[in-house]
Amino acid sequence: MTTLPKVLHLVDDMTAGGVMRVVDHIMTSPDLAAKAHHRMLQVPRGIVSSQKYDADLVVSHLSISWRNLPLLIAARAANASTRLVHVEHSYTEAFVALNVKHRTRFTALLKTALSLFDQVVAVSHAQAAWIASRGYCRANKIVTIQSCVDLSAFRAMPAPKGRPRVFAAIGRLDTQKGFDTLIVAFKQRASDDLELHIYGEGNEELALRKLAAGDHGIVFKGWATDPIAAFSDVDVVLMPSRWEAYGLVAIEALSAGKQVFCSNTDGLKDHADAGAILVSGRTASAWAAVIETAQSEAYIPHQSGSIRIDSVLERRFSKAWSKLVCPTLTD
Repeated sequence: MTTLPKVLHLVDDMTAGGVMRVVDHIMTSPDLAAKAHHRMLQVPRGIVSSQKYDADLVVSHLSISWRNLPLLIAARAANASTRLVHVEHSYTEAFVALNVKHRTRFTALLKTALSLFDQVVAVSHAQAAWIASRGYCRANKIVTIQSCVDLSAFRAMPAPKGRPRVFAAIGRLDTQKGFDTLIVAFKQRASDDLELHIYGEGNEELALRKLAAGDHGIVFKGWATDPIAAFSDVDVVLMPSRWEAYGLVAIEALSAGKQVFCSNTDGLKDHADAGAILVSGRTASAWAAVIETAQSEAYIPHQSGSIRIDSVLERRFSKAWSKLVCPTLTD
């Protein structure tokens, strides 16, 4: 009987969100379970431990920061003979451009942290190209595995018909998501019968509600405990993110037959091949034009039928992770 390799996934933030949804998918995927034993361990941020992990492969989903760097160094030292892989869920080219003031210091942090790992997983092709081009780690250490979750329930949803009337913005109410720009854009609409449904919670909620005040077409729906129900109520999904490593909402919406418009930035660019329409402008005027165009003609579902019809994204994800766990695995 062949003994399956043991894979340990380290996380430091179990808040509901994209990272945990991807990790949960790895934990529950029958395809991945057939190739390895996957388990998860929460590691407190900034707490240094010299623990030797009982695993053939240790996968870090940890945030890279100066606070966490001693933790990462200790993990490498205590597991010197174990393969260590890091999945970079957060940092992107646009994030650095918009948020990092001390670029030299940031470069030192990222180069030091990524040097501790045998391989680095980028969650989008755009992110992988950026990491390599900046020299944050050697290009031959980078593996691209686009994030994924179980999309079967989304593929089972009926596609919307007729002229789009309900637009949706789904995600944390945070500066990153650009929902402030979207609200200003939506207020410029020519038709009064359109609605913008905003799903999510976050520290920008009060400011966004203030920005939307007086417009009864903008509806705050709160946290979507059931994403299927949320998607069933909307026709078009808008993603005006200022930065985004990948964007799970895009593949969920496309799998549900919704038209998706997203910023032409970072990992969101990966979704163009699946049928998403990229929006180059970051201004409210650019997004107002998107809204006007999207509802001016009869709704035409995206043409990426292969994603909606079968499970190509899940299969690609499982194959890539199986290959990462077992590099000698053959098709």
